[in-house]
Amino acid sequence: MTDTTQQFFISYAGPDRPWAEWVGWHLQQAGHQVVLDVWEWRAGDDFVHHMDRALERADAVVALFSKSYFDPERWTREEWTATVARRDRIVPLALEPIATADVPPLLAAKLRKDLHGLDETAALTTLREAVNGGARPTSPPPFPGTPPATDPAAVSSGTKPRLPSSTGRPDVWNVRRRNPDFSGREAEIAQLRDGLLSGRQAVVRALHGMGGIGKTQIALEYAHRFAGQYDVVWWIDAEQADQVPVHYTELADRLGIARPDAGSEHNARALLQHLRTEQRWLIILDNAEDPGQTAPWLPEGSGHVVITSRNPDWRGIAHQASLDVFSRPDSVSYLAAHIPGITAEEADLLAGDLGDLPLALAQAVGIIGSGMTLSRYRQLLSTSTARILKEGDAPGYPASLAAAVGIATTGLENECPEAAALLRLGAFFGPDPIPTSWLENARPRLSTIPGDPGDLMWPHAALQPVSRYGLARLDHETFQIHRLTQAVLRDQSGPEQAERIQSDVAAVLSSTDPGNPEAPETWPAWASLTSHLIAHHVVLTNRPELRPILLKAASFLIRSGQSRSAQSLTSPLREVWAAELGPDHPDTLSCMQYFTHATADMGEVAAALPFAEDTLARRRRVLGEDHPDTLHSANDLAATTSRLGRYAEARPMHEETLQRRRRVLGDDHPDTLQSAHNLAVSLDHAMDHVGALHMKEDILRRQRRILGEDHPHTLESARSLAITLNNLGRHEEALPMFEDILRRQRHILGEDHPHSLESAHSLASTLSNNGRYEEACRMHEDTLRRQRLLLGDDHPATLQTTHSLATALNNLGKREEACRMYEDTLRRQQHILGDDHPETLQTAHNLGFALNNLGKREEARRRYEDTLRRQRRTLGEDHPSTLQTAHNLAIALHGLRQYPEAAELLQDARQRLCRTLGEDHVQTLATTETLARTWTDMGRRFAAQRLLAGQRKQAKRRLDRKKKRR
Repeated sequence: MTDTTQQFFISYAGPDRPWAEWVGWHLQQAGHQVVLDVWEWRAGDDFVHHMDRALERADAVVALFSKSYFDPERWTREEWTATVARRDRIVPLALEPIATADVPPLLAAKLRKDLHGLDETAALTTLREAVNGGARPTSPPPFPGTPPATDPAAVSSGTKPRLPSSTGRPDVWNVRRRNPDFSGREAEIAQLRDGLLSGRQAVVRALHGMGGIGKTQIALEYAHRFAGQYDVVWWIDAEQADQVPVHYTELADRLGIARPDAGSEHNARALLQHLRTEQRWLIILDNAEDPGQTAPWLPEGSGHVVITSRNPDWRGIAHQASLDVFSRPDSVSYLAAHIPGITAEEADLLAGDLGDLPLALAQAVGIIGSGMTLSRYRQLLSTSTARILKEGDAPGYPASLAAAVGIATTGLENECPEAAALLRLGAFFGPDPIPTSWLENARPRLSTIPGDPGDLMWPHAALQPVSRYGLARLDHETFQIHRLTQAVLRDQSGPEQAERIQSDVAAVLSSTDPGNPEAPETWPAWASLTSHLIAHHVVLTNRPELRPILLKAASFLIRSGQSRSAQSLTSPLREVWAAELGPDHPDTLSCMQYFTHATADMGEVAAALPFAEDTLARRRRVLGEDHPDTLHSANDLAATTSRLGRYAEARPMHEETLQRRRRVLGDDHPDTLQSAHNLAVSLDHAMDHVGALHMKEDILRRQRRILGEDHPHTLESARSLAITLNNLGRHEEALPMFEDILRRQRHILGEDHPHSLESAHSLASTLSNNGRYEEACRMHEDTLRRQRLLLGDDHPATLQTTHSLATALNNLGKREEACRMYEDTLRRQQHILGDDHPETLQTAHNLGFALNNLGKREEARRRYEDTLRRQRRTLGEDHPSTLQTAHNLAIALHGLRQYPEAAELLQDARQRLCRTLGEDHVQTLATTETLARTWTDMGRRFAAQRLLAGQRKQAKRRLDRKKKRR
């Protein structure tokens, strides 16, 4: 091509990989350096990072244009929009006819060369011209009618890839028609291709997975996509292993090596001998279920073998690849392409209902496409699962999902009844993995499993056939049945059988106890157990043996930050238990307590309050005032009252609960320390930050000694102490504390636990207090994104972070953006918390500040006046927040030249601040300076000077007193 070495990056879509390999091979043969992802990068690497580096170093990008290349769901869209299209040099090569309108404007103007419709010689010449550019001829061009001479470089060498369009498909080919609806699975096809190219001798790859997962479809797509790279592609239905020699005889006949008078076994062995000497062949053994019978008929040589199987046990025979369901993006993309008008949210919900199973998705498309509404289909999927899974045309699949499960289950029942019984038991658990240790522990209590309860190999021996029939996924500690397979199996069970199986499920779950649900080290085990306890089809509310474990599960869900799941679990339990046990039964009251806690944690604090009040009243009557459970409810009611912003009302409740807990439980009991912490927070709300600081320091010391440095309660107390330091203006001390707390919480609780997110919010606010506004904005934005996903847009914690982000933006001078954010936050807080909640009023105050900064003084004045009126009524006239609003209202009035009104407000605010916070408090000093400035503008300069002089004398006296104390 050229003697000058260049580095090329090849940009292509997954289906065009054969073209990418052909182009890359010839560029490399010409002495160029080539970066092709499938040659350079490994599975698991960061694709975007590698692509960015490759594009930076490349002299040019070779872009392979096709319809797939411009598919908006492809990675290549990111390439051509973000980087490729803006390169100084891009070499576009069209692999198929593309209308100009289909090419994005950034690329439409680029001149491109067509490779489609050419033989290999002409295509190679075109590639050379595209890379090197055209040149004027030095001799007369050949007569157009003369056949082109053979280019030696284009002769097939046995190692280079073929031109993908040169032959279309090999002469020896029996593969059925390509599935036009095939979608996704690019990573799996890439892995299959890489695996088949990984060795010189025959490479055998076994794709295994449950029925309906798309094994055959992947093999079919691979055969069509890479057909041009083989001389022979032969498809064999290998479910009946004894028929493989017959299919080999058919291939031998097509190759002209079969002897009509010889039997199928002789011709099959002749074929295997022949393949040892040949290259470029692909044998696909579809649905091969018996590795032992299949192994003797695997070809050897330089070709490739692909096996599809439900059976996962191909060790020592083939390189195994376990197929899972679609990724959620692939499911959504498939549904969007085949159901006109479906939204991304609707597609996501439907994909979740179907468990991302390719066959189920195809059946759903067939039914919905024939006229059924999406909502009706989802309803039937919930109420008549097995019946709806019998319906729907799924091209490329031999049977519906219900039929496939039925066939496999019948085979399993005939071979191993014990395995079939275990399968039916698993169908009544949740869809998540089931630890085999649970079954080991509960085996003597299971009535639906035949066989010897003392069998040392149970359940492992029974699970092997289940896995072999593709009805469950196994690893060394768990097994998992797809949710739709479970639904079909449950539907096949009669009422009496279902009742017995559910009793066995209850026996398994009740014998599983991971330990203290408040200890983070137990949470992984609790998460596994709880996923089955809260599955919608698992009926456990009326089983007494499960009540203790269900209550512990509720506690785990609350402590691990899963308040919505906790509410979903406890809501039906409290109703059933109240009816069966009575509303005053201890288990009913415990369930009510957890329900109340979960409801409040979800941000529905007003809805939680009557439940907290009712639970406390019942426990006082049944258990007495000082029972630990009663005190727990008293603490919950006080905390709920405080979360409603009724701080003054909550404080004496906290004081009384703390007094009783100290007397009943002792000073160092974790519950006592929790009440002490809540009372200290009440002091903060009352602006007694010094008192709160001393109390919190003592609590934290005790918790570290009793619970340990990293206990969640200890970390929450440490965060609360740092907040008080912030309130006292000691921002530099608070900053490293927040950093340490957040690091510990993320390690112990996870990045998205509500407590971790609250600490991230506190740290960002402290960064802002230290003047690091850019860092604060970035951290607030990340926290806000996580809170919106976890808690929702309208959760009080989310709104608090939104408020803080607006403040940081205002500090950066982005006042219009901050003002809009304050307005949206205020509207949501008014709806969720109420007009008079302290957090609502704080946002209203800051909105007034932002409006005033924008010069909208009249709007600011009205906002301040309404806020001040509400604060005086709810917080009191002497509360620092009330006085801060009065101060800012005076500033707005000053800006409107309403000096007498401003001065009157400032005088009153200053007198109150001197009395409550002292003359040297920062808020008092700021109000004094504003009053002096207002008097000056009113012409009262002497009074203003006298006021400031008095302030300076007061400051000097304080300094002298400090020096004497030293």
